[in-house]
Parts: sequence; structure tokens; C-alpha cells
Amino acid sequence: MIDLLANSLVPILVGLLFGYVAGLRKAVDNKDVKTLVSFLMTFALPCYLLVTMASTPRQLLWGQAKPALAFAIVYAALFIATFYASRNLAKDTATNSAVLALTVGFPNAAAVGIPLLLAVYGPRASVSVAVALTVGAITITPITLAILENGTETGRTLSHAARVRASLWSALKNPVFWAPVLGVVIAIVKFPMPVYVEKSLAILGAATEGTALFVTGLIVSAQRFSLSWNVGWAVLVKNVIQPALCFALVSLMAMPLQQTKYIVLLSAGPCGFFGILFGEGFDATPEVASSSLIASCVLGIFTLAGWIIFLDRLS
Repeated sequence: MIDLLANSLVPILVGLLFGYVAGLRKAVDNKDVKTLVSFLMTFALPCYLLVTMASTPRQLLWGQAKPALAFAIVYAALFIATFYASRNLAKDTATNSAVLALTVGFPNAAAVGIPLLLAVYGPRASVSVAVALTVGAITITPITLAILENGTETGRTLSHAARVRASLWSALKNPVFWAPVLGVVIAIVKFPMPVYVEKSLAILGAATEGTALFVTGLIVSAQRFSLSWNVGWAVLVKNVIQPALCFALVSLMAMPLQQTKYIVLLSAGPCGFFGILFGEGFDATPEVASSSLIASCVLGIFTLAGWIIFLDRLS
């Protein structure tokens, strides 16, 4: 078990530290990470998702309906609860609350989920990671963008229907959305993808893990940190309550044990950085969100170890 924990968690910690130190020492600009993020979100991650889905047997794809539903329910539940608490209890703005809700509700599956599940469960877990990323990209991410857009002067002049259409179009044209959908279509119709095409996409997709870890550390190095009760609650919700809720849900849905382990461990990942990135473009950078991101990543090494041990003992 010690070897398993070391082999799965130490590489993640090292990747995060590399990005953090690079940003802290100004070896890489941690204030302007648009180029790295653009490479990750427009090329590397979509290629990974497309190849993963396209190479998945059809019968295995049909079995992803329940996991997709479970991810959607858990993401939405945490997003709504966090947004409500931030708006009504902390009395924060709608834009800041949306950033915090996405930070807490959407785990960092790209940076942590991919290397973690591959190390613990092997390549067979790849499709679950792809499903987790796709569900988050087409559910709570567009909602966050719609709320952020609504907070701008231009957004306030648009009708509700126009804002919804703009958010949907933004989601549909995002490669993180259509790449896995295209991969599913390829798998279903059994389209013979040329080997040179698959290998070309796989090379770019292979850069996802390292880039996502480095970018996460880089973003963390630029954030303000302030310990508060709100941060403590956010980290507790993300690192402990979300995976516990996910475990209860998949148990009710009577999913296979192996699939249960994949889903719960993905949900146990630390806070994602999408909320912070989106918020910076709309001048919505709540300190509680940045502090929660930092604390969740640090404490996540220990909580992930606990969840790995817990899931390993299930039978």
C-alpha cells in the first residue's frame, strides 16, 4: 500500500511543486498563463479526450451512462450549494459566488485525475476520467460563464434567452466539449481511424497530465492565501463531502465496484482552477476561491491517500 500511495501521489506533488516554484521564482510568468492554458484546453486535453473515447469499445461506452449521471448530479449539487452559501450566507456577489462554486464543484480531473487513476487502476480507468471532464465542461462550466457574462455591462443589456444561447454556443464550440463527443461517434460507428492520425493525437494528448499539473502549480503560486472559516468549509466540502456524497450516490445506483472506485476517487480530487481562470477575465477573483484552491491542493495529498486506502478495502 505504501508503494501504491507513493507511486500515485508523489508524481502529482512533484508536478505541482515544479509549477509553483517556477511561478514563485518568476522562471515562468504566473500572472499571464493564457498561452499555456490555451495549449492545454484547445489542443492537449481535447486530443486526450478524443483518442480515449474513440479507442473505447462500444459496450464499455454504453456503461458510462450511469457514471455520467452521477458526475452531473454531484457537480450540480455542490455547485448550487456553494453558490447559495456564498450569496446568502457570505453575502458575496453573484460573479464571485459563481467562481467559488465552480472551483469547489469541479474537481481538478485534468491535472490530478488522469495521473492518479492511471497509477492506481491502470489504463482501463481512462474513460472514466474523460467522462468526468466532459460532464463538467458541458454542465456547470457554461452556467458559470453565463453568470459571469451576466455581471458585465454588455451582459446586462441582453435578454435571459440571449444569455442562455450565448452560453450554450460557447460550450458547444469548446474543443473540450466536442472532442469527446466526436470520439464517441467514432467508437459507435466503428470508424477506422488511421494509425498515423491516432498516434499524432495521442502525442499531443500525452502532454495533458504534465501541462495540467504544471499550470495548476503556476496558478497557485500567483494566488493570495488567507485562512478563514469559509476556506475551511470549502476544502472540507471539496475534499471530503463531495467524494462521500458521490460514494453514497453510486451505491444507491448499484454500480459495479470497480466503476465505483473510479468515480469516487475522481470526485476526491482537489479544487479545479477553471473558476479562477474564468474569473480573472471578468474581474471576479474572490480570495476565498484562491485560498480554497491552495489549501485543497496541499491537503488533497493526505485526503486522497485516505480515499485510496478506503476504496482499496472495499469488497
